[in-house]
Amino acid sequence: MSFAQRANFYDTHCLRCRQTVYQVDRVGPLKDFTFFHSQCFKCAVCGTKLTLKNYYNNQNSQVDKEVYCQSHVPKINPGQIDGNAVGIRTALNVPKSQTYINEQIRAGGRANIDNEAMLIKSVLHTSGSHQQAPQSNGHGNTSSNHSDYKYGRYDASALHIQHALKQTDLQKGYRREARPITEFLDQAEQEELERIHREEEDRLYLKFASQREQEDQRLKEEFKEEWEKELEKLTAKFEKDMSKRRNKDDVKVLTVKHLKEKEEFEKNMTIKREKKKESMTRKLLEHERAATAALVDKQSKEMMSLINERKIEHLMTHLGEEHVQDVPAELHEYPAQPPPPSPATVGKIEIYDDPEVFSEVDQLAIQVAQEDQKTFTDLIRQLLGNYASDVEKARTIFRWITVKNLNQMNFEDGVRTDTPMGLLRGIKYGTESYHVLFKRLCSYAGLHCVVIKGYSKSAGYQPGVKFEDNRFRNSWNAVYVAGAWRFVQCNWGARHLVNAKEVPKPGNKNKSDSLRYEYDDHYFLTDSKEFIYEFFPLQPEWQLLRHPITLQEFEELPFVRSLFFRYGLCFPDEDTKAVMHTDSTGAATIRIGMPTHMQSSLIFHYNLKFYDNDGDTYEGVSLKRFVMQSVVGNMVAFRVHAPTSGALLLDIFANAVTPREYLTGEPMKFKSVCKFKIVCRDLQTVMVPLPDCASGEWGPMKANRLFGLIPVTHPDALIFCNRELEVQFRMSRPLTDFMATLHRNGTEEKRLGKYVSHSVSGELVTFRIAFPEEGQYGLDVYTREVQRGESENNEKHLLTHCCKYLINSSKKN
Repeated sequence: MSFAQRANFYDTHCLRCRQTVYQVDRVGPLKDFTFFHSQCFKCAVCGTKLTLKNYYNNQNSQVDKEVYCQSHVPKINPGQIDGNAVGIRTALNVPKSQTYINEQIRAGGRANIDNEAMLIKSVLHTSGSHQQAPQSNGHGNTSSNHSDYKYGRYDASALHIQHALKQTDLQKGYRREARPITEFLDQAEQEELERIHREEEDRLYLKFASQREQEDQRLKEEFKEEWEKELEKLTAKFEKDMSKRRNKDDVKVLTVKHLKEKEEFEKNMTIKREKKKESMTRKLLEHERAATAALVDKQSKEMMSLINERKIEHLMTHLGEEHVQDVPAELHEYPAQPPPPSPATVGKIEIYDDPEVFSEVDQLAIQVAQEDQKTFTDLIRQLLGNYASDVEKARTIFRWITVKNLNQMNFEDGVRTDTPMGLLRGIKYGTESYHVLFKRLCSYAGLHCVVIKGYSKSAGYQPGVKFEDNRFRNSWNAVYVAGAWRFVQCNWGARHLVNAKEVPKPGNKNKSDSLRYEYDDHYFLTDSKEFIYEFFPLQPEWQLLRHPITLQEFEELPFVRSLFFRYGLCFPDEDTKAVMHTDSTGAATIRIGMPTHMQSSLIFHYNLKFYDNDGDTYEGVSLKRFVMQSVVGNMVAFRVHAPTSGALLLDIFANAVTPREYLTGEPMKFKSVCKFKIVCRDLQTVMVPLPDCASGEWGPMKANRLFGLIPVTHPDALIFCNRELEVQFRMSRPLTDFMATLHRNGTEEKRLGKYVSHSVSGELVTFRIAFPEEGQYGLDVYTREVQRGESENNEKHLLTHCCKYLINSSKKN
């Protein structure tokens, strides 16, 4: 199975019908990693349509993975004590003298309360006594057979407290910790460690400055010596030539020649010196960045160690020293050491499905970003506030960085390089980076974070480009939150003020509430299956994929942008690659799948030009007329017919609008979702451009989605007919002022106007065309909605393009 399939979740099958589940029609993964088609996601008993919020799993059997409604879910029999439902009671009844050790949890050790049993203490302290695990809220119960366990034997699957906690986590979207960092780490102690780190950085920067000065001095002496030697040679040659000349004219010519040679020599030496200086600076900068990264890594580990030590001390105070070693990771809420890279078991959607859940966190980050902080400790304390979950910590740091508009910020020349403002200044002028700043702030918040290096399909990249040099080298972060390593790309996620003119003046707090900041949420905790489309790490394990891909496979992946994933799009065809080759007729088709809930609002557009230049016409005809865009069901297809051999660049755009927004006639902003290189090696037939109709998709689907105009006679974009044709629609809401225009290559539109007419009878609208001769035609249909209270004195909305057909008229049809 190809990676293109895996990356688009095509490696899943519907539990009910066993057919392949595509992303556009997918429900899941559920708790037990099963998937359903949306139409198959029904109660197994009564067939009631279910959602992720109201489905239930069999509470008696783990084998049964079917889904049920609340009325028909198999429940535990009355009076039956089930290990899953009352696992807490099982653990509490364990004799303290029990010597049996469950090797599944810990190999060997003392005969005391197990790690998972410590969870009971935590739950009892925070929630009181639980006699029964909560009923499934739709995410399922992973049952275990209680009879398989001897008396007193217990683990996570028997207790099911962990499951109950996870149910609560999923309801919240992400888990909140019990203790914010301010509760167990004194600010003065963190500031003291930061002071020590600053002194280390000062010494490192002084070392850098000294090395640069020494290299610069060495380069000057080297060129001075070379200069003197070459100048001496020129002077000796000039004097030798002058000794042979007595004529004044000869002397003058030799003098001018010598001055020109000397000037040319100075020019060449200056160029050579600048190139050598540039090379030296580049090497020093690479060395400095490596040394700085190593120091940041060391300091981050030290900060994390301090935070972890104080957390353990805090636990010792509350639990007693003898129990701290047995406290599981769930009580620590975060691992002390960074776990090895591995794929996440749940996706981003399981952590949060709407950025609005972070509205308070984001607002705090925006407020903190209005001020300047002199220390990282002060900054992180302001950012975190009372937020304690690892996801919230990462979020507030991400939003603070993405809110800071470096283009609007002015920095003092004397600002320290090891302060938040110093790092931001360095990012603005290219000496620092977002990923280093994010890693540093994460360590101050107690989060494991790494910097990953590799390639990215960034600015200037086009589909088909090979990653053979350092042009597209990039760095990004992975932060450990929600139980897994997850990607963060602050630089690509940064979006700033919607209107820069609204920036409040210093001291003016009134406008700050009205500011609107935009950013790209896709690059926060991005799923690895989506991240791999744009970023390729040098270390395969940091792809965080179960099946890492090669650099060549990365190059072949379609070139997509974040909007592609935001709209939930996918490629249903397995062979869709960055470079598409035409068939024997010079045609290539690219299909994009849409999720069901987006079909009524997504509008696509495209642009076609030559790959190696910006030319968008061929023999005076727009290249757009060599593309047929059509929509069938949840698929939008772009069929490109190359007008000549060579390479073309197809850029596909999209926008999500409501029918009301479209009908106003206001210009719509489309953003790129994907690009393709179309290669036609040998064109055997002559390609004729499509009729010059309005831009956009062909077929009646647009009329149906936006105008409620239902096609009665011709549901497809392509029509084959004889010399006469009737196209009929039914109105599902009031429309008026219909108009149709006919187009044909080589014929003026005015000449064709008399061959088209229309009539309205009740809800039916009929267009009649009598073609003057055989050939290919394009039919554009326009209309507008009836406005409430509309009269002749009211200004009418302009007619809006409704749909278009491609018609082949022939006596043979």
